[in-house]
Amino acid sequence: LGSHDSFSYWVDEKSPVGPDQAMAIKRLAKISLVKKLMKKWSVTQNLTFKEQLEGGIRYFDLRVSSKPGEVGQEIYFIHGLFGIKVWDGLMEINTFLTQHPKEAIFLDFNHFYAMEDQHHIYLINRIREAFGSKLCTMEYVENVTLQYLWEKSQQVLIFYHYPLYQEYPFLWPGNKMPAPWANTTNVHKLLQFLETTLGERAQHGTFHVSQAILTPRVKTIARHLIRGLKNTLVHRNLPMILNWVKRQKPGVMGVNIITSDFVELVDFAATVIALNDLLLEGHRAVTKS
Repeated sequence: LGSHDSFSYWVDEKSPVGPDQAMAIKRLAKISLVKKLMKKWSVTQNLTFKEQLEGGIRYFDLRVSSKPGEVGQEIYFIHGLFGIKVWDGLMEINTFLTQHPKEAIFLDFNHFYAMEDQHHIYLINRIREAFGSKLCTMEYVENVTLQYLWEKSQQVLIFYHYPLYQEYPFLWPGNKMPAPWANTTNVHKLLQFLETTLGERAQHGTFHVSQAILTPRVKTIARHLIRGLKNTLVHRNLPMILNWVKRQKPGVMGVNIITSDFVELVDFAATVIALNDLLLEGHRAVTKS
């Protein structure tokens, strides 16, 4: 169970517009009202890391950036506007893991902005400093069961979509966590895309993210500027997305990780977590026979 743009519960409308945005948006954002409206479309989660963890989220979709012009190499979460320092988020997650030693999480660092190699080295060192021996070293995906992690007292898998991962045994390559993106505002097209990509997923050797998210077009944002993402796309379409989730089966060629916006709406977390019961039923049936 995962959240999309996991950190975006707090973005700073007083900060500069991030380097993930087009030049036209940066120019427009000089008007303070535009930044307030940007926030409505940048926030994809209402819950903090701690609240997401307590709600059952175990996969986090992370986009990070340096602040151009800032002295030092500090790295921040980003989605249109800058969020909290990555270090603060890692500390919040680590506190939860220390209190819950049998829980395991996936941190997927998949978008980097305004970052040179020295920024990456700084960030990777912060990751190592935050989690230490909790970090799970690269292994065959099929070997990484909860039992395996418990025996090694490991709790964190880091997926790092940048070539420097090769130099650190605790970083998993991004291609071990494919997350195909539908890039549509149409819920029917989204569900068809999710079905198609599940049918194409690798049987072995990787995890798989089903991104059950709708992506606003520029004209969608322009048409519903004041309402924001949650009120325009998410509320209306979540019931259909949830019904699709309920029909899924976990396991080989089935769903693995499912992400959504505003994970606290409806009973998304409970629905995804309940799919694990199907795995247990399958295991019992095999055992009996």
